[in-house]
Amino acid sequence: MAGGNERSMKALKEVWRRVENSLCADCGKPDPDWASSTLGVFICLSCSGIHRNIPSISKVKSLKMDQWDDAQVQFLAKHGNAVTKATYEAHIPIYYYQPTYNDCQVLREQWIRAKYERKEFTEPGKQLPYSDGVKEGILWKRGRDNGQFLPRKFLLSEREGCLKYFSKQDAKEPKISIKIDVINATFQPVKIGNPNGLQITYLKDNKTRNIFVYHESGKEVVDWFNAIRSVQFHYLKVAFPIASDNEIKNRLTRNFLKEGYMEKTGPKQREAFKRRWFTLDHRRLMYFKDPLDAFAKGEVFVGSRENGYSVQKGLPSGTQGSFSWHYGLTIVTPDREYLFTCETETDQLDWIAAFTSVINQAMTPQEYASKCLDAVSFPS
Repeated sequence: MAGGNERSMKALKEVWRRVENSLCADCGKPDPDWASSTLGVFICLSCSGIHRNIPSISKVKSLKMDQWDDAQVQFLAKHGNAVTKATYEAHIPIYYYQPTYNDCQVLREQWIRAKYERKEFTEPGKQLPYSDGVKEGILWKRGRDNGQFLPRKFLLSEREGCLKYFSKQDAKEPKISIKIDVINATFQPVKIGNPNGLQITYLKDNKTRNIFVYHESGKEVVDWFNAIRSVQFHYLKVAFPIASDNEIKNRLTRNFLKEGYMEKTGPKQREAFKRRWFTLDHRRLMYFKDPLDAFAKGEVFVGSRENGYSVQKGLPSGTQGSFSWHYGLTIVTPDREYLFTCETETDQLDWIAAFTSVINQAMTPQEYASKCLDAVSFPS
């Protein structure tokens, strides 16, 4: 830490060491080493870059490299993360998604702007653009067959409990109407190739259907995301009246546990391994020929250890199918074994950890029912 007199440096270190300031105020990343001299919060390097884009609200400085005068240190001491959060996060709707440092840029930026720039959470009962129970607008949607993004009208309705999209803006009937309780939404900027890319998935005939959309405005696409969560929350409050708000919150949109390429072989385990894109969505393991496919080529249910499921490092001895990647893993189910190979040992260990986290969880009654309905498996 450079500059400043010894007294200021000592005082700054004392404020910095407070437990409340040990995590980034915006994303929760440990050991933040930046701070806003105008808001009084301690933040990480990544969030400091977002603050730098709103200079009329926040002035950021490094706690290690920049000079801090007595007045600035006193301001930090008077505020800090706990006091500032009590003001700017006083009335966050329970359904609003609060991103972490693992989330994408657009989610974190709009969270920071919502708090400090738009002050969306400072007053109770404030009318928010995602809290009306209805949202209508244009999103750029990827065509299922041609891969071209075209503007499509979307309509979200809490009263009807569904999300619709229309192939033409003046169309009276929707192309698809999706029940709100089967929808998931997760940001996928890398996969979609747009910083505001959003993947909407839903179950159709017990198969997962993917829709890929984006909006030019980061605020607008995050508003859509939170509007979906808002409608889902109120729908589930009616469907499960005795459930707590936190229980319902945990049933809203979710990020995928793991995605990436692996090689797979067919059920006879003598076929050549083929590279495919895999998505682990809790207990549904799906594979796609292309990451942006509308439908999975196959799905398999991943149950719990107590029901005969396990994951093992490596492939069974005598595996006959030829493969180009040499870091294998095996998923054991009551019905058969599924064989995969990964390109690197890191990928292999990451997939094993993801499968283990699912297998170690006890199955819910709903997951038992899902398994009974799930007749889809990996074809060859």
